[in-house]
Amino acid sequence: MAKKILVVGGGGREHAIIKALKKSPDCGEIWCAPGNGGISYDAKCKNIKATDVDTMVGFAVEEKFDYVVVAQDDPLALGMVDALAKVGIPAFGPDKAAARIEASKVFSKDLMKKYGIPTAKYETFDDPAKVMDYIRAEGKYPVVIKADGLALGKGVLICENEQQAADGVKEIMLDKKFGASGNHVVVEEFLTGPEVSVLSFTDGKVVKPMVSSMDHKRANDHDTGLNTGGMGTIAPNPYYTPEVAAECMEKIFLPTIHAMNAEGCPFKGCLYFGLMLTPDGPKVIEYNCRFGDPETQVVLPLLEGDLLHIMQACTNGTLDLGDPNEYGGVIRVTNKKGEISEIHTTHAYVDGNFRGLGVADAAYAIRNGRPARCSGEMNRHVLEMALGILESSATGQVHLMQTTCQRPQPFAPGYTERPELVMNV
Repeated sequence: MAKKILVVGGGGREHAIIKALKKSPDCGEIWCAPGNGGISYDAKCKNIKATDVDTMVGFAVEEKFDYVVVAQDDPLALGMVDALAKVGIPAFGPDKAAARIEASKVFSKDLMKKYGIPTAKYETFDDPAKVMDYIRAEGKYPVVIKADGLALGKGVLICENEQQAADGVKEIMLDKKFGASGNHVVVEEFLTGPEVSVLSFTDGKVVKPMVSSMDHKRANDHDTGLNTGGMGTIAPNPYYTPEVAAECMEKIFLPTIHAMNAEGCPFKGCLYFGLMLTPDGPKVIEYNCRFGDPETQVVLPLLEGDLLHIMQACTNGTLDLGDPNEYGGVIRVTNKKGEISEIHTTHAYVDGNFRGLGVADAAYAIRNGRPARCSGEMNRHVLEMALGILESSATGQVHLMQTTCQRPQPFAPGYTERPELVMNV
């Protein structure tokens, strides 16, 4: 049945999400709150502030939405996903505890330090005088000063000298330009190298990166101005090579997911990795707990899968199960104690396993006068096995198999490239 969906937010990012969701055959009626004039061409809009959690949840209950996509950072940090869960409405996005990875730069920097995730050298402060004492003692410029909390992508100052640093500290901590977000600050070393944005789907166990992108943040020619919320993006990022991607997965992406789990706040949703490709390797500049803006506008049109299905898999913790029409993914079993263990297969998964392959092999078998791999006796055996698993799970008793079948010959390596040659085997 088609899903009735609510998207929370009202900018270009949300519009891109809605356009991608509409491609899913399981997507029905789409609403957006608050939305905007452009979005109204693709979804029904409701004028509710994204940060008004109670009103938004009440609206979701009233309209009986099947699924909610919380796209904006502020409602995530305020616990909108938690509030929706309490009324039984599944949502895409992290809960309040996990959203701290963006909502508090102190939390995210301390997380990286604790778990050895590469990032810039830093210190955190709540006293303006101590900030300047530290900067003077270090004596290295440029220096980066970041407001701890959310600041619409603008709470990062790159200071070229002591006077700019002093002005920045005053602006953030004393003048409260970003409100309570400036109660604490992070002071970082200035990193050099190409920047990369990687938006990733995660269900708290695995990470599925989207196409990389390059965001242009700083105003004025030659990046001489202040950081903005983003002035444009290209995708894919030309600096993000397969080798860099593999290093990031090993040293940054998976360690971050494992770190969040270890801290008792597993992350589900879209985790944005803001990276710098330094001479010492990739390092994390920042995390975002949601789709980036404007990165989403160029990344999602390049997504080949079904966005709704992917989002639901993140929510349900099934992102690593693979496409049901193919046969990849990790095989895991759970014992009576709830302990999960992985089963290692004797034959590695090869791209090209797909629904209907058995029928194709049967046709080749008939043509060439050989037994089909997917024979009637094997089908019966597999069916008994599936039913036996269900019976054993329901009763707690061992199911003794009554059927047998001859083990089929595996496909030879390379059959995906020339199936017409291999199926004759």
